[in-house]
This record gives sequence, C-alpha cells and structure tokens, in this order.
Amino acid sequence: MPNMSFKELRELNAMTVDEAAHLMGVTVKTIYRWENREVDPKAHCLEILRNKLSYKQRFRNPRPDFTFIDLFAGIGGIRRGFESVGGQCVFTSEWDDYAQRTYRANFHDDHHIAGDITKIDAGNIPNHDVLLAGFPCQPFSLAGVSKKNSLGRAHGFEDKTQGTLFFDVLRIIAHHRPAAFLLENVKNLKSHNKGDTFATIIGALEAEGYTLSTRVIDGKGYVPQHRERIFIAGFREDCGFNFDDLSFANPKTGPILESILHDPSEEPEEHYTLPTPDMGANAASAINCKYTLTDKLWLYLQNYAAKHKAAGNGFGFGLNGPEDKARTLSARYYKDGSEILIKQEGKSPRRLTPRECARLMGYDEGRKPEMIIPVSDTRAYQQFGNSVVVPVIKQIAKYMKPYICELTNKEESIGEVAAE
Repeated sequence: MPNMSFKELRELNAMTVDEAAHLMGVTVKTIYRWENREVDPKAHCLEILRNKLSYKQRFRNPRPDFTFIDLFAGIGGIRRGFESVGGQCVFTSEWDDYAQRTYRANFHDDHHIAGDITKIDAGNIPNHDVLLAGFPCQPFSLAGVSKKNSLGRAHGFEDKTQGTLFFDVLRIIAHHRPAAFLLENVKNLKSHNKGDTFATIIGALEAEGYTLSTRVIDGKGYVPQHRERIFIAGFREDCGFNFDDLSFANPKTGPILESILHDPSEEPEEHYTLPTPDMGANAASAINCKYTLTDKLWLYLQNYAAKHKAAGNGFGFGLNGPEDKARTLSARYYKDGSEILIKQEGKSPRRLTPRECARLMGYDEGRKPEMIIPVSDTRAYQQFGNSVVVPVIKQIAKYMKPYICELTNKEESIGEVAAE
C-alpha cells in the first residue's frame, strides 16, 4: 500500500475522479495531473486514500454486534466511540460540506453522507439498533444564548433554524423505534429557559415509551480540557441502564496539556508548513512561524481582559503552560485563540495547532497522527470546537453495549421462535 500510486489507491477505494476531487478539495483537472504524473500528489491526499483502505479492512464487519445511525455527525466523534465496541454505521447525516470532507477522509463507507436532515424522510433511513445524535447546541449554549439575546434573536426551540432539529431526531425515533439512542448537547441544555426546554425534550422521548437516563460528564478526566456535556441515553425497554451507576475518569486526576503539545522532535505536517524557504526542519519552527499571536493581537487581548475585569466580568484569555488543563475549546477558536493560549518564553503566546486540537479532543491516541485533517486551519478549529471528547464517548458506548445487545438478541430470539 505505501508504494501505490494515487490512481491505484483511488480505484481500490471504488472512487470516481469527481468524488476524489471533492474529497481532496481540489479540481478534477488536478486529479488528472496527479494520475498522469505531471505533478506529485499532496502527501496528505495520498494518506487519506491509504487510510480509507485500511479502515475498510479493519471495520467492515459482516456480522456487527449492533448497527447505528450517525445524525448531525460532524467529523464522526460519536461514531468513533460506538465503532470501538463493535457497532457498525449504516447511515450518516451531516449538512456542512467541510465537515463531510473531514468525515469522508476518516471513514470508509458503503453509504453516502446525507445532507439536511429536515429534508430526509424517516422511511428512507435504514433500520438500525441505535440512533446517535449530537444535535446542534448553539441555541442552548451559554455563549449562544448570550449572543442571541444581545442581538434580539430567538434561541432554544424558538430558534427555527437549529433549535427545532431535536424534533427531527424525535420523528426518526418514532418511525424506527431503535433499541436505544444516545443524544449529546451542552450542559446548559438542562437549565435553558428555566428548565422548560429540557423538560420538553425528556417528556417527548418518554412519550415514545423510552426509559431515559441522563448525566453531565466532564471530559477533563480523559483529556486536558474542561468540557462538560450532557448525555441522554434512552432504551426502548427498561433494562436497568443508569448513568448514576457508572464510573467515569476523575476530572481532578486527568492528563495535562504537556501530553498533547507538540514535541520539538516531531516532523511538521503539511498543514503546518509555510511556503517560505527558511523554515526549520521540525514542528517547533512551523509553530513559531504560524501560530504565535502578533504583538498587536496579544496587546488587544490583554487590554480587553483588563477592561472586563475592572467591570467585574469574567471575560478574558486563558494562558496555559504544559502543566495546566485548558478551558473548553470552542468553534470560534480560529478568531483569536483566546480561550486556550500556550505560553512561550520571551515572546507572545501561541494558539494550539489543529493537530494539538485533535489530541485535545481525543481523536489521536498518543502522539501518532491518526485523525486526517483535510481542511484549512480555520475549518479544522471550527470542527474540533464543535465536536465531542472521543474517549468519553468510548466509555459510554462500552457501558451501553451490553444493554443494547440484550435488547437486540432478545428480539432475534423472539423472531426465531415465531419462525418455528
């Protein structure tokens, strides 16, 4: 596989030239130039195709332990968790083109990625054992509500573009009645609109006959980042699953930033390489060149923080050393990186790199780059900021699996008896 040409890898992936161009974010003409050996293909584009082949060989299980669908899939964080325990994805929905590109680069599927879930008939979605959905959180997040209030805009279920998407999840659950589901959202969902929003969600799910369990989990026990999210697990029958009975990693004893920061000996990735002839040969040089804040931006952030501190507000930047744990990575990180800045001796601090963000969200285990990042830094920051902490999802999936299998195996037994 390492010595295969771009064309060979594309064909082994059963991918057309048009599909390859869309996935790589290049023109069809560029693909033909690569395949005709007029120019060398980009290294990360070859890696995407190699990864897809490897993924196909590893995960296409003819008899999975259970099947699931991935709604509001983003870049596949929730999917990773449930695949890790033997589940198989049979349907994906994600409306953002750039998130689709990252998703395709990291998963090999025999199904296409469906777009706007509001336009998809539930009957056109395959049968499945588990429904997974991290439905949009901006209408309910503290930052989202604050911003929309200041602009006089609706939030929560009154936000007609995003807040009502929960009801698309509900109509799919009502139609397919999967054995189980897992929904994820921001912690503030529970207190939004004085609890009415959460009560509406819980009431609607219980009305479909599902037994529910909810829990707020902080990812800080698994990654060096304070990131609280609420999870709603539902089962079609009361099988005894209860989040309160489960043990998750202690946020006080989790890893520190040193575990995800670039080591000076690491080779730079193509994403971090600047088109300048004087760049050094290691990742540290690329980071210093590209991710260090300008003196002007650093001064602005300090003045901004001082202004709000004087007014008694909590706004300000988060300055971190290797021994620290970070604030929550947000989708706006690309703007100034203010919530997570890394100290640098004798110079302004720097942002995290996209690769460090992948590690911060648990997409890479250790320092080996596993997550392919085929989009620009700006898009990558948005995608990781909107994602989930993968090790948390893996832990939840591990806990849910026996209960899922109990229900699905029971149904298989009933079907076998009926057939006799």
